[in-house]
Amino acid sequence: MRRLVLGSLVAAALGMTLVVTLGMIGGAAFAGPWEDGMAAYNRGDYVPAIHVFRGMAKAGNTKAQMMLGSMYQRGQGVARSSAHAFMWLTLAASRGDTKAKAELKTVSATMTPDDLSQARAMMQACEASDYRNCEY
Repeated sequence: MRRLVLGSLVAAALGMTLVVTLGMIGGAAFAGPWEDGMAAYNRGDYVPAIHVFRGMAKAGNTKAQMMLGSMYQRGQGVARSSAHAFMWLTLAASRGDTKAKAELKTVSATMTPDDLSQARAMMQACEASDYRNCEY
């Protein structure tokens, strides 16, 4: 009887370990590119974050476009570029991203008319090429 009880306790403990382990593995499996990019960004690993967000932005992801614009504006993982920030923020803002609209006002205020013209041309080329020619 003692062996049966002890065996049941061991089996229960192993079963719980298996459930917890599978739960952790399963949780990691649900993380997607956005979560990976944000995790890298929040750690200050801007270059990997840029790579993740760039791929998503090219696929039309508005949040990723906004993040790219913000990162170009701040020079996080890329050379600081108001033109690139303007381009990505405009694309995100045109799709309704309110954060991008707010940041776009800030970026635009720092740019000359020539800078704005160049950024608009970059954005139009990016959109016309279906995000294949976005001058990163």
